Amino acid sequence: MNIQRSVRTPILEIGYLESGPPAGPPVILLHGWPSDVHDWDAVAKGLAESGYRVLVPWLRGFGPTRFLDPAARRSGQQAAIGADLKDFMDALGIDSALLAGYDWGGRAACVVAALWPERVRGLVTINGYAIQDIRAACLAPADEFQEQRYWYQWYFHTPRGREGLARNRRGIAKLLWKLWSPNWNFSDAEFEATAASFDNPDFVDITIQSYCHRYGNAPGDPEYYALEQQLAVQPKISVPTVVLHGECDGVGPSGQSANAGRHFTGRFERQVIPVAGHFLSRENPESVVRAVRSLG
Repeated sequence: MNIQRSVRTPILEIGYLESGPPAGPPVILLHGWPSDVHDWDAVAKGLAESGYRVLVPWLRGFGPTRFLDPAARRSGQQAAIGADLKDFMDALGIDSALLAGYDWGGRAACVVAALWPERVRGLVTINGYAIQDIRAACLAPADEFQEQRYWYQWYFHTPRGREGLARNRRGIAKLLWKLWSPNWNFSDAEFEATAASFDNPDFVDITIQSYCHRYGNAPGDPEYYALEQQLAVQPKISVPTVVLHGECDGVGPSGQSANAGRHFTGRFERQVIPVAGHFLSRENPESVVRAVRSLG
């Protein structure tokens, strides 16, 4: 049974769900944008039944997670969400854990695995190596098909896009769910259970900063400058890793992770999951449970 809890870090009060035996090996599951902890409902159940202690936090800007300082910068940059994950582990006294994530959550997991490998027993990263190459993103456009898939990111660079997200966050999110996972027939109830997390007062600010910062169009938080410098070199990940990728991912096609192995120096495996799209943990939770179990 999932129990909702919260824990205080130096920057945030982080809400999270916990299930499974408290003494079991810890697994932290990290959701993407625009989604929330319900990404992992079926995965958490399967892992808890297998004896794992399962922790599923709401990222900054989602659900009950809140900043302690009203004046703190509302940054969604990769170093910030990676540091949040490490702080979450520190606050709970978790020396090392298995990590699994996708999209923003996969980025946080990759950041911690790259910069603090001693804290990570194994990594399941859906969609591949998720650390952003911001310098390249500033200089080199993708092909026309990928640029079209990223329409929402360009939209968020504009005042119109910011206002559009503020007014219509549910409509935009639902559209992206349909585009990114075209074979997933989610219900209105499933969507609404997650959409409440977008009512977080920091959701818009963090979203806009994240999508502008990754292309060099928004300043980063000075708090994370040193970490961003480390991430700028695309650090390799040495921990045991399984990459999963939905064959029908509508925003990041599976071919994008075909050469992901070059970023990993330890045990590495990649699996393309048929039929599934971007929201793989909802569409084929069994594949994620198997991948986590394979790492211990």
